[in-house]
Amino acid sequence: MTTPSTPTIDLRTPTGDIPIPLLGLGTWQSEGDDAYRAVRHALDVGYRHVDTATGYGNEDQVGRGIAAAGVDREDVFVTTKLPPDAAGRERETLEASLRLLGTEYVDLWLVHWPPHKQATPSTWQAFRELRDEGKVRAIGVSNYSLDQIDELIEATDEAPAINQIPWSPADHDPMLVSGHAQREVALEGYSPFKRTDADDPVLAEIAGAKGATVQQVVLAWHLRHRVVVIPKSTDEGRIEANLAAVGLALSDEEVARIDALAGPH
Repeated sequence: MTTPSTPTIDLRTPTGDIPIPLLGLGTWQSEGDDAYRAVRHALDVGYRHVDTATGYGNEDQVGRGIAAAGVDREDVFVTTKLPPDAAGRERETLEASLRLLGTEYVDLWLVHWPPHKQATPSTWQAFRELRDEGKVRAIGVSNYSLDQIDELIEATDEAPAINQIPWSPADHDPMLVSGHAQREVALEGYSPFKRTDADDPVLAEIAGAKGATVQQVVLAWHLRHRVVVIPKSTDEGRIEANLAAVGLALSDEEVARIDALAGPH
């Protein structure tokens, strides 16, 4: 069976929109050769988006996997992240990431957490400067609130291209989704399965009707909402099963039933 190509959304940048695949491979807690093999296998079977971070300690293995897969570098969307304690050392941290990844640029660089729990516009300004030098194609944040995003916009007149936050059907919040959309900030979710009750009867019923797994239904739900999702796995079978979710179609009614799992807001 041929897996359909992964749909994309556009990230806003001052020089034009950059497409990001809606489904990528997460690598948190993937270590050593496991990380290398997972990245290489994911690219071999059709993934074109890999997410890592300085804090994961695996950028070298991710880079090895990308190089070994034989996919052209420009065809792979690579994300890494600045640890919050590296605020003030943005340039050297990024340059270390580039060396470890074995690439001249990354497609997306995120502030992993708000430094000292503050928006920290000085770090955001450093991100903008390094992006403008060509070391990064798009810049964004992770684990930021809308108020913190507004602080960055107020200080620099530029919104992050994306905010990566925990996301799952249980986390669905239409106000948070619309708040990001109003600011033209894309939404990216992590830990989609960790935050999902795999035994939920609604998800189980939809999965059964589709001949799919609950995990595939959760991923397809993200894709319908145009929320980027980066499920993590080092298991080749699960890596392939996650990618197959791009071919799973959910009806409007099914999406609404899954949305309702979050309860009232």
